[in-house]
Amino acid sequence: MHGIKVAGCTLTPYHGASYYSDAGEAIREAVNDWIRKGGAFDAVVDFEAAVRDPANPKEFRADLQTGDHLHPSDAGYAAMANAVDLGIFAGKKK
Repeated sequence: MHGIKVAGCTLTPYHGASYYSDAGEAIREAVNDWIRKGGAFDAVVDFEAAVRDPANPKEFRADLQTGDHLHPSDAGYAAMANAVDLGIFAGKKK
């Protein structure tokens, strides 16, 4: 109606953080599944896929986080930025 596009962004892994819990992980996974498949958004930016460790998907890749298993490093922010398809910001052609 107003030409506004809404992008849903997945939640990044946090296994290893001081407050990690299996219950919290189950919620994170359910939220990410809904973001990816729920159809509520015009676009999805998959930050989780950009920073997760392929050997352990519940964790940030070591080289992409600051050491607290939660916050991205500069390289992590770059990986997240590269996960954004800038085409989602394209306006409607008149």
